[in-house]
Amino acid sequence: MIKSKKIAGLLFAFALLGSASVFAQTQQLPQQQQQTVDIDVSDEELSKFADAYQKIRMVNQQAQQEMAKTVEDSGFDIQRFNEIHQASLDPNTEVDATEDELTKHKEVVSEIEGMQGEFQKEMENAISEEGLDVARYEKIAMALQTDTELQQRLQQLMQG
Repeated sequence: MIKSKKIAGLLFAFALLGSASVFAQTQQLPQQQQQTVDIDVSDEELSKFADAYQKIRMVNQQAQQEMAKTVEDSGFDIQRFNEIHQASLDPNTEVDATEDELTKHKEVVSEIEGMQGEFQKEMENAISEEGLDVARYEKIAMALQTDTELQQRLQQLMQG
């Protein structure tokens, strides 16, 4: 099952750093943790996965827009907010920001974190609406990381 904090953090990173897709964000694991997942996926199930994936991309586009608006509405430039945020996440980096910026950053992060539960719920609903459970969706996504044949089947489904 997708962990709330995991997906919330990834959503936050997705929205603020402008990644290409939620799939890549929600499924990337550190290299040492990646393993080959050997599963059988029918064409019907892969089709459901593809549909859920497309819905999740839409949710993430909406999340990205709403989070960017929150940052901008606070008076921050998104690039400046990201600089402060990235520095604040790295204990070895000193945050080069004014007290006002740090206070504002903390308020914006808090506001964005409050939005993430709704986005997570929407993504989980997108998966279940397609007839998959979150655990199965994740397992297929992990298999797609290493299974080139499955990747090709998914690509064909999504293109045609």
